Amino acid sequence: MKTFRYLLIFIFSLFTANSCLVDDTTRYDLNDDGYNLAGFEASSQTLTSIADGEEYPFQLRMKVKGPTIMNITSDITVTIAADPASTAVAGVHYRIDNPSLVLSPGNNLLGLFTITMLTEQITETPSEATLILNTSAATGDPTVTNNGKPITLKLSYACPSFLEGTYDVTTEYTATTGTVSTLNWIETITKTGIGFYRTERVGHWTIADLGGTPGFTFSDVCGVLSVPGQNLVDLYANWVEGTDFGSVDPVTGDLYIEYSICYGGACRYYKSTYVKQ
Repeated sequence: MKTFRYLLIFIFSLFTANSCLVDDTTRYDLNDDGYNLAGFEASSQTLTSIADGEEYPFQLRMKVKGPTIMNITSDITVTIAADPASTAVAGVHYRIDNPSLVLSPGNNLLGLFTITMLTEQITETPSEATLILNTSAATGDPTVTNNGKPITLKLSYACPSFLEGTYDVTTEYTATTGTVSTLNWIETITKTGIGFYRTERVGHWTIADLGGTPGFTFSDVCGVLSVPGQNLVDLYANWVEGTDFGSVDPVTGDLYIEYSICYGGACRYYKSTYVKQ
């Protein structure tokens, strides 16, 4: 009797194991029946350029993903179109030279779609426009379709900045004792990045007095100048920092910058006017 009972338990366990195996296979088969999807990798992205009349190309990542992409042997051609809900205007804010992109199995079905930001007709800065791109079609394999998900691009236009050049400098210098004096010299300002510049002199010292990296760094954001905190000529513990926002004269291009140099609680103050030659 015990033997018969054990035999029933063994048969029942085999039935249960087989049932689980069949269920797992069924779910796997259903997954294989789904489409592979072609489209943009990201759903949103910000593209930034200076409104200086130039053109700026940007590349957006695209790919095919899905349950059977390993079986795809032919090229997939995806077609991209701007959504009517976009506020960006073709020919003003952007240009698409080729609305189609080929995703090849040899490149793991990955590709880069190029869009060019235009700035020549951008007269107000800073400004923004929104471009929504749809993958409208995907052809080349019956298992691939477009994913139907757009990418939203925020096209951000920054103010142009051309402050590099030679200037006549007049500086009102307030010493730690409170004594005020006026200094004059000529120097060249160098552009170091988008909206960032470096002077040749800092404080009341000459270049030879300090060594290190001559001058100080300041930034220009739409005519508002600021001096970020930094060590004196990138060498000394003295701290150089703006005391107020500076400015750019929109007509003459002259600059006005205020900053201090402090050490151990004692500070020197500088108010400098840069007249462009």
